[in-house]
Amino acid sequence: MLLDDPATLPANIQRALQAEANPHPPWDDGQSIHNGLSVVLLLLGICPPAPHKAAEPCFILNKRSSKVRQPGDICCPGGGIAPRRDRLGAHLLRLPGTPLRKWIYYRFWRRRAPQGMPRLRLLLATALREGAEEMRLNPLGVGFQGMLPPEHLVMFNRTIYPMVGWVQRQQRFFPNWEVERIVRIPVRALLVPTDYIRLRLTLAHHEPATEGGAGREFGAFRYRSPAGVEILWGATYRIVMTFLERVYGFAPPKMGNGPVVEKRLTAAYLTGES
Repeated sequence: MLLDDPATLPANIQRALQAEANPHPPWDDGQSIHNGLSVVLLLLGICPPAPHKAAEPCFILNKRSSKVRQPGDICCPGGGIAPRRDRLGAHLLRLPGTPLRKWIYYRFWRRRAPQGMPRLRLLLATALREGAEEMRLNPLGVGFQGMLPPEHLVMFNRTIYPMVGWVQRQQRFFPNWEVERIVRIPVRALLVPTDYIRLRLTLAHHEPATEGGAGREFGAFRYRSPAGVEILWGATYRIVMTFLERVYGFAPPKMGNGPVVEKRLTAAYLTGES
């Protein structure tokens, strides 16, 4: 099993994502670079060993602070393209020794789809910059693993491009004002079907329901961390589930019989205004 040999996991992830990308790379989907585009960095690495537990692969995620939209949600570092900075970052990714150049499928895609490489460099540069800003991630310490299919968010009229990265050595991160704390979820924990729930959204203070889904139920994952219970849901949940399906062949259980957990949303949840 992949979890039994973390040393080989990055190469296995790259092969699994490559198998799904061929022959049409997900970064070259024909959509223009526009204001409704975001890039996220799905990070994995080795969790620091805990008492009576060995080090193991985990997802490295952020918990959003109360100063931004969707406070308290678990998410990947990410955001929109900053044209000047990210085009410069994309240019630097041409250099030897950078995450893109060290990707084992870089030469393959440069030959197979050269017209899509500038777009891939720009998306990856954006993801790495956002990781550096939000959690002081060292971009040169990230191994690029590939990309997952874009996520289309109807509520926010936005398309998310998930890039996958492996943190090679860095263990300490320093969140900025957008992030309350770093949340590490072991991959092994996400492969336990009993921790999946039905998340029921309700509106606080009798606010009117919206088309966004108040009163509806969504698939979600409940993780009991040392800092408390965390709920993984929404776009980040779907991105993680796609990753698990492609790399491990794992699918979450159907929602029908899972326990129900309620989440109360306020107007500030969507606007970021307290």
